[in-house]
Amino acid sequence: MRNEAFPRVPSRRSVLGAAAAVAGTGILTACSDADPGDRAGHGGHGQGGASGPEGYVDPAGKEVAAAERKRGRGGRTREVRLTAARTRLDLGGPTVRTWAYGDRLPGEEVRVTAGDTLALTLANHLPQATSLHWHGIALRNDMDGVPGLTQQDIKPGADFTYRFAVPHPGTYWLHPHSGTQQDRGLYAPLIVEDPREPLKYDKEWVVVLDDWVDGVDGSTLDGVLAELREGMADHDMSHMSHAALRSDGSPAPGPSRMMMGAKSDLLGGDAGDVAYPHYLVNGRTAKAPAQFRARPGDRIRLRVINAGGDTAFRVALGGHEMTVTHTDGFPVRHATTDALLLGMGERYDVLVTAKDGVFPLTAVAEGKKEAARAVLRTGGGAPPTASTRPDELKGRLLTADKLRAHESVALPSRRPDRTIRLQLTGGMAKYDWAFDKKPYAPGQRHPVRAGERVRLTFANSTSMWHPVHLHGHTFALAGVRGGARKDTAIVLPNGTLSVDFEADNPGLWMIHCHNVYHAEAGMMTVLGYRA
Repeated sequence: MRNEAFPRVPSRRSVLGAAAAVAGTGILTACSDADPGDRAGHGGHGQGGASGPEGYVDPAGKEVAAAERKRGRGGRTREVRLTAARTRLDLGGPTVRTWAYGDRLPGEEVRVTAGDTLALTLANHLPQATSLHWHGIALRNDMDGVPGLTQQDIKPGADFTYRFAVPHPGTYWLHPHSGTQQDRGLYAPLIVEDPREPLKYDKEWVVVLDDWVDGVDGSTLDGVLAELREGMADHDMSHMSHAALRSDGSPAPGPSRMMMGAKSDLLGGDAGDVAYPHYLVNGRTAKAPAQFRARPGDRIRLRVINAGGDTAFRVALGGHEMTVTHTDGFPVRHATTDALLLGMGERYDVLVTAKDGVFPLTAVAEGKKEAARAVLRTGGGAPPTASTRPDELKGRLLTADKLRAHESVALPSRRPDRTIRLQLTGGMAKYDWAFDKKPYAPGQRHPVRAGERVRLTFANSTSMWHPVHLHGHTFALAGVRGGARKDTAIVLPNGTLSVDFEADNPGLWMIHCHNVYHAEAGMMTVLGYRA
């Protein structure tokens, strides 16, 4: 909960969302620089959705409705009610005031079966407008939860029902797409079960990783963002260990949270922007870890989700080898490893065969030295200490580029019909993260047409790594035959990543860095289907 003594620094998205609300049904009228031939205009408006430049599919248009009819498989309707509210959370010692879904962290798991229709009503009891994005789900566009683009904000005191067919089994999650709200406690797992599940296992453990700063020693996310926006070049270094300053020179609540010296060979140097005081597994610190119980010999499915705002995690289960079965919800050819690297927004499913004893599941904050942990207990004995680092963390490390899609989901080989090149730009000095040096505006469009094979090429000209996320689709990592299917992938500094996808889900879809603070600075843009 923010300190009311300091005015809120408006986020780019909140300013644009406010402008959209004032505009009424003709929400978005700006033409895209990516397609300058379009004339500004007003599209249709339904289900709380947004409109855009003429010539593009409306988020609630007939093309979206037709795609949704094809997705429906006649499954049951799963009705859920979720309340976003201010609350106090116990992180296993530290207690913080924050915002969350209910009084637990993560929020209560939502579980459906592929082919079902999910009807989830979000009640907003927060002091700010909010929204709900379904990370990784190929859903109808007007349910994607991006204010000012696919829907209007859910105002304080209001509620909104998200209703859509859920097409693909896998491990997903839900969170707001409103400012920095995701870096509070507003997130929950979304598990879509396979009615023809091919894996055999005895138990399942959903593992949600997070980095935490909200409410610790007075810190707020607005204060963290304000400090970062000051920029490293203009930052008064004498304040680095004391307090952050706002742009007008007044103090921001809490101590400085700007990260200095986070180095990672895996991530190409600079590992992150924010020095978090806590790292969590399932809402608990390493000193009071969550525990999972099983029997020796049990085959356990771990669904691992990185819900962090600014932290990649290197994950290992002490004394065990992991068999990777899925990434970002989609199956891969099984691969064994000792450790995994997850950028923000990424998910991995793994199988382990439990040994006899007590074992740490350790998630090291890559380049930041601290770690989160949980405990797997199958027998007696004292748990490992918070400082324990299992040897597996230094063993075989698996990254997404080493995986191959399972043949059932492999993207067929085909020459791209269209290539969209996006340059990742900006830096810490001015905190001006963007694509192509253009900070996000909801009128941006990178045009595609339904039925095309599209290649996205991300050219990173910055000195930092970025986990890029595409809404409403999964892509295949290009350059390798049968590359893994994903929706979020790491682009290394001064590196290039190409991904291919089928343009089979009409609408207006966000592409953005899943570092919360990079996105808020402007590293977001929009893919638009031509009508």
